[in-house]
Amino acid sequence: MKTQKFSPRKNIRAIVIGGSAGSIPVMCKILSGLPAPFTIPLIVCLHRMKNVSEGMIEVFSNASLNPVLEPNDKEEIKKGNVYLAPSNYHMLVEKNNTFSLSTDILVNYSRPSIDLTFQSCSRIFGHEMVAILLTGANKDGVDGMCMAKKNGATTIVQSPDDCIAPYMPQAALEKRCIDHIFSTTEITEYLISLLKEKLV
Repeated sequence: MKTQKFSPRKNIRAIVIGGSAGSIPVMCKILSGLPAPFTIPLIVCLHRMKNVSEGMIEVFSNASLNPVLEPNDKEEIKKGNVYLAPSNYHMLVEKNNTFSLSTDILVNYSRPSIDLTFQSCSRIFGHEMVAILLTGANKDGVDGMCMAKKNGATTIVQSPDDCIAPYMPQAALEKRCIDHIFSTTEITEYLISLLKEKLV
């Protein structure tokens, strides 16, 4: 199920990426391939060990030409930043274009929950969002991808053949809510193409 590589564009206000097992090197490769300034905000929710709050920002900052930060509660979303869900917090988006952090119960055994981030962002950004699900070993993010698709977002999964843990993207494919199946390199090329279309 591989669709046309680059479909007709829409004005994209946010790129939202979720991942779990094996996703850190994938994110580093994606970030290292993006030009600066990359004028679409990247909102990234990766499963993290709740007792290890440091280190990931430094890893991604070393790979990225664009600023990487963990947002504070009520912080405004700005173009050109890469926002990483803080350890042990759900990361949501509000109608006033700000983040909301929560310590509510775990979802799919996870906090941060990829599902909650995708669902929240899809309600705010709708068809002006690209949702990307990377490698992972559980189903967190699958329901969020389906909601994003229902709300008009462009949905992408990392090719299972390209994944360390293919279960997460494969589970999304089984729900038939995915527009594109891309390798890590193709994901990066797709994101760069959004800038070339001058839609932001």
